[in-house]
Amino acid sequence: MAEFDIVGQEAIASGDATDAYFDRTVESLEHAGRNPHVVAEVTLDQFPTGEWHLFAGLKDAAHLLAGRDVDVDALEEGRLFDGGPVMRIEGRYLEFCRLETALLGFLSHATGVATRALEVRRAGPDSLVLSFGTRHVHPSIAAMVERSALIGGLDGISNVAAGEVIGREAGGTMPHALVICFGRGNQEAAWQAFDEAVADDVPRVALCDTYDDEVEETLRAAEAVEDLDSVRIDTTSSRRGDFRHILREIRWKLDARGHEDVGLFASGGIGPEAIRELRDVADGFGVGGYVSNADPVDFALDIVAVEGELAAKRGKLDGRKQVYRTPDGAHHVGLAGREGPAGGEPLLQPLLRDGELVREFDIDAAAERAAVEAETVGFGTDLA
Repeated sequence: MAEFDIVGQEAIASGDATDAYFDRTVESLEHAGRNPHVVAEVTLDQFPTGEWHLFAGLKDAAHLLAGRDVDVDALEEGRLFDGGPVMRIEGRYLEFCRLETALLGFLSHATGVATRALEVRRAGPDSLVLSFGTRHVHPSIAAMVERSALIGGLDGISNVAAGEVIGREAGGTMPHALVICFGRGNQEAAWQAFDEAVADDVPRVALCDTYDDEVEETLRAAEAVEDLDSVRIDTTSSRRGDFRHILREIRWKLDARGHEDVGLFASGGIGPEAIRELRDVADGFGVGGYVSNADPVDFALDIVAVEGELAAKRGKLDGRKQVYRTPDGAHHVGLAGREGPAGGEPLLQPLLRDGELVREFDIDAAAERAAVEAETVGFGTDLA
């Protein structure tokens, strides 16, 4: 028995991370000598709904399908969609039948996290916003959470191993545990030990709410640490009171004592609503569970054509489709091969041809795309 309850990469790539009924499907089709050529689509909603989601998880999904004798078209990561297919797979069904469970999981969870990250980004467009949430999820998906958070536009991540996986350096300063290890009344010793120990390129950020009033600890930290970059306020919600007033008071008293360059960083239960309320008094935010604990979106994979004939279950739209971004920012769903809307940009683009990847994946490019898309469709404006 494995020490950790983690399904490994080999099991995922081989198709063993599947629902058992797909094994029964393979057995039945092979017994009957059937392996039809199909068109299958991954879809959340059949028609546009006006509820936008940010597409993510494609890199993992693409590598899962790579090497199979299939053609795949998909949205780009960082595209917003509110209906219609996000991916189309064409090939013999048994080439990808057992991969459906993992494929949907890759796309569903990452898309949910990225969408939440974009909500946060749009709430504080000029604020520094960092991803602090991997402590709330199974560690095996930390890299997915951090990558999706960056695609949504967050400025940095905290998980060290996840950073190594996605090629980004994790950041962070100090927890309450560090201050507590020095004992009540010795906060200065903790802040100074941190200042003396960590590398020069690590921001000097003092956590200032461990034992005493936030204003008092902040002023002590500003005197104790030369070139203090900022203070972080992470007061437990049961003791927080009027958080906005606390931050305004801290800012006032820092400025009055000549510490105008010391920034304010807020964390603890932060989401879009809190960021909108505090963005004029805090310079940055650490966002945890709001992003990392996002519900996966409910993608489904459906066969829409078999051996060139239209086919779909009840309630699903049959036929090979294309989706478009129209000049007014709408998302249009139509049959592939038919003329699209005037000026519409087709969004389902080649991902794999004969099982070979024909697209690269870049986090920064996806994040830039998401920012443009959010402006185009007005994402988050109804929440501002």
